[in-house]
Amino acid sequence: MINVSKDREEIYNRKKLKKIVTLSLAMVCILGSAGCSTSNKDTANKWPEKIVLAQMPNENNPNADSQHEKFAAALSEYLGIEVGSVEGTDYTAGIEGMASKNVDVMLVSPMSYFQAKERANAELLVSTPTAADYKTAFITKADRDDINSLKDLKGKTFAFVDQASSSGYLYPKAKLIKELQLDTDKLEANDYFFSTVAFSGGHPTSLTGVTMGDYDAAAVAKAIITQMVKAGQLKESDIKVIGETDVIPNPCYVVRGDLPQDLKDKIKEFFMTYDDESYFEAVHENKDIRFVEVTDETYTPAKEMLELLKIDMGDK
Repeated sequence: MINVSKDREEIYNRKKLKKIVTLSLAMVCILGSAGCSTSNKDTANKWPEKIVLAQMPNENNPNADSQHEKFAAALSEYLGIEVGSVEGTDYTAGIEGMASKNVDVMLVSPMSYFQAKERANAELLVSTPTAADYKTAFITKADRDDINSLKDLKGKTFAFVDQASSSGYLYPKAKLIKELQLDTDKLEANDYFFSTVAFSGGHPTSLTGVTMGDYDAAAVAKAIITQMVKAGQLKESDIKVIGETDVIPNPCYVVRGDLPQDLKDKIKEFFMTYDDESYFEAVHENKDIRFVEVTDETYTPAKEMLELLKIDMGDK
């Protein structure tokens, strides 16, 4: 499980998708000093001298960054070519980097996979096994006898996490729209369905806000509830769950489609055989999981959600 735990869980908002976003300054500096990965050796038959691996924000695991350089070094040794590791600003920036052939391999959220496929000719590599609890819970305070279902949220104050959050915004918004037949464009308007809508900025903030009475209800990652209860930051008896989304697929790694096929195969082979327990424990919080193959079918629900939310797919 990429534990967005896959829950800083994946990641972009609708406004960001309509802009051309440049890569972060760190990414630009690294690419500039290296002369980019798309050298004249990057042909159908020759490998480039260097590829660039972009690790993108993981909304549920802020502790993953320390392992990225080690992972890139292992990939470099396996391939026998240089691998540059960069931290992108968001998925949109990484996709733009891949479209311009400055990024070769990157982690994307379930939603941004389809944008990467359309915009940057990205192909699936691997993911990690999806956890049964990687979903959004709609919560309210335990003593709110007037709120027992999603329809009871009408006229109440409500908190999403952030417009860039899969579990804290995109999936719960789609759930509300589909189940309650609401207008996608009006959902966040005051006094349309909710009396007011807030963006708390974090899952723990939303949880605390509900228990303190700042919001009548909120949408939060289920895994974050478990984490806070285990850490003693929340009593399970303080809240009640009145609804859940379907399970959210884990983020996946993709590769630039126009790289040499044997290089793409070798990169995938590396992922599928990577066996560093310390990496998986630190990044995915489970030393026993490993990367697995995935197909487009795994992410079909995410594509349907994009269409429901009228999010730009970023067609070429």
